Amino acid sequence: MSGKKSMKYTSILALCCLLSSLAFAHHSDAGLSMDEVVTIEGVVTEYSLRNPHAYFTVNTVGENIEQIEWTVQMASSITMTRLGWDRETLAIGDSITVGVHPARDGRSYGLIASFKTANGVALLTQPEERPRPVSNALASSIEGRWFADLTRLPDDYPEGLDLLMIRDLVLTDKAKAATEAYNQDSEENPELSCISKPTPSMIIYTDLFPIEISLNEPGETITIRSQHFDEVRSIYMDGRPHPPVSELFHEGHSIGSWEDDVLVIDTTNFTPHRSPYQNGIPSGPQKHVVERYRLIEDGAHMIIEFVLEDPEYIVGSMTHSRDVRFAPESDMSPFDCDIEATRRFVPN
Repeated sequence: MSGKKSMKYTSILALCCLLSSLAFAHHSDAGLSMDEVVTIEGVVTEYSLRNPHAYFTVNTVGENIEQIEWTVQMASSITMTRLGWDRETLAIGDSITVGVHPARDGRSYGLIASFKTANGVALLTQPEERPRPVSNALASSIEGRWFADLTRLPDDYPEGLDLLMIRDLVLTDKAKAATEAYNQDSEENPELSCISKPTPSMIIYTDLFPIEISLNEPGETITIRSQHFDEVRSIYMDGRPHPPVSELFHEGHSIGSWEDDVLVIDTTNFTPHRSPYQNGIPSGPQKHVVERYRLIEDGAHMIIEFVLEDPEYIVGSMTHSRDVRFAPESDMSPFDCDIEATRRFVPN
């Protein structure tokens, strides 16, 4: 574009591949045209790397020579950093070309699909464009850091937490009504307040964020931490029962036991959550999750399986299995959800 500050933008149709959609599946995707890409040429006017989304803005000139400022949503700062981006990647005044999935409501807002600098250098925007390094280390126990092996996701994996739950949960009438009434752009969306989605979401989010398991004093507790929204769970291993049903916790109350070399975790006493699956399906205090953690392939991989029940909102149960790879080199830096960044997609 040779430094031009004027621009033109055109619209083309594009298919979204599985992992691209998986990478950016989030609360704001419902308002985006994911089967369309708008190509924008313009000048950077703002750039910030934050969680749960990084953003930049691009000043453009429209068809009628009017000034238009596009806001471009990216993945989390953590994900973009893994792709090679940092706080110096863009500067105010840089001329760029960016492809975005535009907002359905006509706003000049979109989700990044491609990016080129003024001299035509393409920067990575999708996690599958930079494969994760594979460690040769083997785990001697379930302790350590683990990432989903994307090559072992089933062929019919429906992109992410929200679509997986839509596909696999059979809803009660109460759940159907609540889901239909849900407004992601309102204060009923917990993520607008940086409230995390409790288990089993951390298992599903291993496609983008690692988990870390710590075996504490024998017979006392196990800690499971997800980088996603800094979720931390304590698993009580001392034989205690669950507390009375009147005592509720955001992460639920988890008790664990060993069946030979398999860790079994039973979690109940969840605080009701308006959208724990990212799509408006609620959960209630009767929610019950049983997880099983089992090493395979001499500790190179681990299978995590869960069974989810919630009779207030789910008919029957849902079972899901995830193959995760031992990844001791994985970064577990804090997520530090930023209120402004998590609300930015909401129309004014």
